[in-house]
Amino acid sequence: MSPKAGAVLYAKNIARISTFYSEVADLRIIHSEAGHVVLESPLLQLVVVAIPETFAVAVEVESPPIRRENTPIKLVFFIPSISAARAVAAQFGGELNPVEREWKFQDCRVCDGHDPEGNVVQFRENAS
Repeated sequence: MSPKAGAVLYAKNIARISTFYSEVADLRIIHSEAGHVVLESPLLQLVVVAIPETFAVAVEVESPPIRRENTPIKLVFFIPSISAARAVAAQFGGELNPVEREWKFQDCRVCDGHDPEGNVVQFRENAS
């Protein structure tokens, strides 16, 4: 295994969250078992871990999910197309902001959204 950046994301429904990131952020599922799923790209490893049942009962996921913006961390994924990700995110329970709310940052088009459990996530596309 080569060194890479990584993140751990706790989720109530690890299968749904893992599928979302696999499809929208083009991460490959490389390992899966009851309590966690490991997804990877050439530069990032994302481990989706099941919230322990004692805490999960207190976590309510609305439908559609309400964004949990009161956290100091936001995952960022570089993708080929924000517009394609917007369509795929909707198919897998998430949402990206509309095109009017995109902006430019460091030679990228940027758009925030959320996953199926309301975790805020940012997607960046090369602007050139």
